[in-house]
Amino acid sequence: MIRKALVSDVEKIQKVINHFASKDLMLPRSLSELYENLRDFSVFLEDGEIVGCVALHIFWKDLSEVKSLAVLEPYQGRGIGGKLLKGCIEEAKALSVGKLFVLTYRPEFFQHRGFLPVDKERLPHKIWTECVRCHKFPDCKEVPLIMEL
Repeated sequence: MIRKALVSDVEKIQKVINHFASKDLMLPRSLSELYENLRDFSVFLEDGEIVGCVALHIFWKDLSEVKSLAVLEPYQGRGIGGKLLKGCIEEAKALSVGKLFVLTYRPEFFQHRGFLPVDKERLPHKIWTECVRCHKFPDCKEVPLIMEL
C-alpha cells in the first residue's frame, strides 16, 4: 500500500534512505531536510512497516523531480519501486507538471520506465542549488534523466 508520508514516518524514511547512502547508492538525507520536505514523500507499507519511499519535488511550473526512491533489499524485485515511481508520475500529471527528471546512480531502472538521458546543462540552474551543497560536488556520478509528461 502506498500513502503520503506522515510526521511519524520521518525517522524510518531516513533509515531507509541512509541505509542506501551508506553503500554509496544514493545521497543521504538529514532529519531536518526530511521534515522540511515531508509533503513531497510517499511511502510503501507492507504489514504496517515502511519498506520503501519516494519524493516528488516541484521545481517550477513545468518541472518536477523524483527524489530518494528506495526499497529495502528483502522487498526488491517485487515491483514496489515501479509502483512508487508510477505514483510520482501520476501525481506530477495531476499537478499538470510537464516534465519529470531524476538524478540517479541507477539509470537503467528509470530508462526501463520511459525516462530518457538528458544533458545536465539542459536542466535549470535552480536544481543545482542542492548539488553544490552535496559532499560529492563537483565529482558526482549521478546520471540525469527526463520524462515528458
